[in-house]
Amino acid sequence: MRRIITILLCSLTIRTCDTTAQEKPTFPKGHVYFHTDFENTNIVQQFKGAAKLSNGCNSTRSLFIEVKPGSRSSMTSIPLPVEQMRGYTVRVSAMVRAENVSEKPKSWNGIKVMVPVVTPSQKFWPQAETGTGTFDWKKVAFSGRVPDDAKSAVLCLGLEEVTGKVWFDDIQVAVSKTPIKPKPAVAGNSPIYKGHSLPRLRGTMISPSINEEGLKTLGKDWNANLVRWQLTRHGRPGEQSSDSDYEQWLEKELKKLDDALPLCEKYGIMVVVDLHSPPGGKNTQSGYVGSDDRLFSSKDCQVRFIEIWQKMATRYKNSKAVWGYDLANEPVENFVEAGCDDWQALAEKTAKAIRSIDQQKAIIIEPAAWGGPEGLKDLMPIDDPNVVYSVHMYIPHAFTHQGVHGQGKEFAYPGAINGKPWGKPDLEKALQPVVDFQKKYRAHIYIGEFSAIRWAPDNSAYRYLKDLIDIFEANDWDWTYHAFREWSGWSLEHGQDRKDTKPASTPTDRQKLLCDWFSKNVKPTF
Repeated sequence: MRRIITILLCSLTIRTCDTTAQEKPTFPKGHVYFHTDFENTNIVQQFKGAAKLSNGCNSTRSLFIEVKPGSRSSMTSIPLPVEQMRGYTVRVSAMVRAENVSEKPKSWNGIKVMVPVVTPSQKFWPQAETGTGTFDWKKVAFSGRVPDDAKSAVLCLGLEEVTGKVWFDDIQVAVSKTPIKPKPAVAGNSPIYKGHSLPRLRGTMISPSINEEGLKTLGKDWNANLVRWQLTRHGRPGEQSSDSDYEQWLEKELKKLDDALPLCEKYGIMVVVDLHSPPGGKNTQSGYVGSDDRLFSSKDCQVRFIEIWQKMATRYKNSKAVWGYDLANEPVENFVEAGCDDWQALAEKTAKAIRSIDQQKAIIIEPAAWGGPEGLKDLMPIDDPNVVYSVHMYIPHAFTHQGVHGQGKEFAYPGAINGKPWGKPDLEKALQPVVDFQKKYRAHIYIGEFSAIRWAPDNSAYRYLKDLIDIFEANDWDWTYHAFREWSGWSLEHGQDRKDTKPASTPTDRQKLLCDWFSKNVKPTF
């Protein structure tokens, strides 16, 4: 008989407390926090919001929600046992069927299988991608880590900013990854591996279409000594990229890099090779193929990923300008299928494969969960001494990306952003996991991306960047700004007027800020 509902809220905690009051219960992989197939009609009464029962998937009942034309949204929710979920990576899965669901006004709208998580400082909205239109029953799933300080986690189902009908069945929230076991702190007084002998690497990300004039401006006129070279594939948002032409696309991009490397040597610029679009990704809202989807659900894709890095290591092991290999841009473990490696294991295998070919160049590893600072809490140093660890800094996202994906609220920095005050101490707090990782494991840190949209009000982007770079410099981190001559929204050469897409006639405060730091650079000798 199928289970009707399992909600493990306190029973295990109570038994544990009987013997060891201070001991926190532990749960194995596969442990189920919540499950329902709606065969018990009383379950609907436990959900908050409008919903009713209908025919199910291989059963008699499912949860049904409809939004008719003229209406906008209908959601229902039920709390989850957040106390037991803290520190765990959980997998949320559901069977979903849809009928005439309208197009989404925003990429995050539409059919919702979502678990909003609230911490004292932030709120997260991890959710499954489900599509629109009409489709028969299909399984959707996503994974996410519940922060150690999470205050609440709620399962939300429904339709947001769309019309149509949707059915939900076989909902489950279960442990997909237990909390990591931290490695011992690394002791010693020997120099920390950086992969270079310069006092600091400071530079920018660049467009893969950059020409010699752009590299000359960046390397000679501005005195940058580092670029992060994106191997970026583009397509329609939400579309799954094709495997058939991946090798052809990659070879075309690598030829661009081949042509640029002599120019980078000429202008004193070191290069990070950034696999922005690994095999098996799908197109993101920003239009590039990301490091998610089949990279963690297809064993063949993971084998291909390692082989690609072996080929690139063979290609660039003797390059004077290449500083390091950034394995995957902002990896996202939406869910890890059986038989596939998680990012920790895949990164380790890839590093070992590279080391069999190139023993010298830095291997650069970003944490999962989009490469953010918090991700280092769930990443352990891999078994290779010549690794640099990298994060991307776009916190608070509501400030850095305001107006990027349509109109929204305007926020100034420093100031209140989404009801929370933000200033330099708050940025330091957001970056504290990076400092902790650096000190505990004697690791070198590279900030691969950071930015703020140029039209942030009252010259806010300048003040935000200034505070961030002060923090980077105080901690001896290498860094690359996002981005030089890629898109005008992030451009240092463009002013604050969003409508003006031409470079400013005089250097902006943001450009002068970075050029002042670049002036301190020591150039590599090739």
